[in-house]
Order: sequence, then structure tokens, then C-alpha cells
Amino acid sequence: MHVFGPQADYPFSPQRSYTPEDCTFEDLELLRAALGIDRAVIVHGGAHGTDNRVTLAALDRAPDTLRGVAVIPSGLPHTDLEEMHRRGMRGCRMSTVVSGGASFDHLEGLASETFDLGWHLVLHFNKATELVELAPRLHALRSHFMLDHLARIDGRDGVASPAFNTLMRLLDTGRCWVKLASLYRLSADPYPHPDMLPMIASVVAHRPDRVIWGSNWPHPICPVPMPNDGDIVDLIPLWLPDVHMQRQVLVDNPAALYGFPPID
Repeated sequence: MHVFGPQADYPFSPQRSYTPEDCTFEDLELLRAALGIDRAVIVHGGAHGTDNRVTLAALDRAPDTLRGVAVIPSGLPHTDLEEMHRRGMRGCRMSTVVSGGASFDHLEGLASETFDLGWHLVLHFNKATELVELAPRLHALRSHFMLDHLARIDGRDGVASPAFNTLMRLLDTGRCWVKLASLYRLSADPYPHPDMLPMIASVVAHRPDRVIWGSNWPHPICPVPMPNDGDIVDLIPLWLPDVHMQRQVLVDNPAALYGFPPID
């Protein structure tokens, strides 16, 4: 999930590539209550650039139930990283989709600087072909890393594509994670997007311990009709028919990755 604004308190970055509406901490809490989501992760939104105050402020208000992913450049003082960690940050995101944040040029630097904190790296691709190009560098990392939005592999390309084969090989490292989020952007089929199912099933069968689910609320930069978040939640039993797998992907995996206490 993301939070944006209010802009009066947390201005957007002048270098941003999109301008969302205010979607505040209060809005997030209403959504969590409506969907029955007890614990959540806020990925810092690109519209705010590398100014992480809006995300940190949200984490401060619900430290037991929220964790965060920052957008930062490499080269920050370690004391700044330690303070972000204390307040609930557990990873950092690089993107080729939005401007004003951190690009993949920061990959090795951020990996080195955040490794001792146990942070993972979130990779936000504009095109799936970028994964193929980046793969040798990812294989060389010590850090865990997350392929956001199924690495942007669309339903037309699917399991036979070079990008998906690269993804599966990266899963074999044990350090690669895959986020099932905003797949409505990648599908050529209307809801419930059946063309995405072969990729989802392959990833979950191969490394069920390295998959998490994301809502992507409030769906910034949405090139398709705005999805209903209830409909997105209703896809979970289609993607994860087994109740034990639902528990692993929705509860146990994110608890391990983001440092939430285990739930009995």
C-alpha cells in the first residue's frame, strides 16, 4: 500500500512524474478495516521522491501493525538508516517507472549500506526486459530483493518469456522474492484476469516461501479503469486455492520479511 499527503503537510517532489490525490493515513486505516487487513506494509510513493516523512509519520502512528519500504539514494549516513529502521522501515525501493527517486544505479550501494540492517531491495520495473538485463547484478548480491508487480511480465508473454525464465532462475537463489500486486495492469484479459494464472501458479509452486501479496492501494499511475479493492481481495482464493498457502503468502512470508511478530 501507499500513502500520499496531505500535500499541505507533506508536499510532493518537484521531480515527480505523477501527481496523485491525497490518500492519507486515515484513508489507509479505513481501507484496512474494510478489507480486514490487520498488518500492512507502506511502500513509499514516488510522488514524494526521497522525502520519506509521510511514510515515517504513518509508521509512527501504528508501529505494531505497519512496516515500511523507503525510497532513498545510496550514500546516506548510517545513523539515518538506523533511525529509519527503528521507526519501521525494512527495505528500499528503486524504480525505472517514476522519476525523483532512486534508479538501479544505486543498487549495489544500497545493498551494501542496508545489508547489516537486514533490509531487502525492492525493484520496480518499467519493462520486464529490464529484469533480464539486471539479473547478473542481482545474482551477485548478498541482499534479499523483491521483484515488484511480478517483474512487470504481462499475460501475453507469460511463462514462456525470457523474463519469466529469468525470474524462476532468480528464485533459485533463495534471496529473490516476488510480489503479486497490480496484476490488472499486466493482463490482456478482463477480470478475473485468467491469463495471469499460469505465472502465478508456477511461482507459488516453485518457491511458496518467497511470495507475498500486495493491494497497491490507492493504485497510482493506473492506465486501466480504477479497480475495486474488494474485487482484488476476492482474487486471492483464485490465485491461492489452498488455505495453507493463503496463510503462508498473506501472513507468514511477510511476517518473516518485514519483521512482524509471528501469529499463532
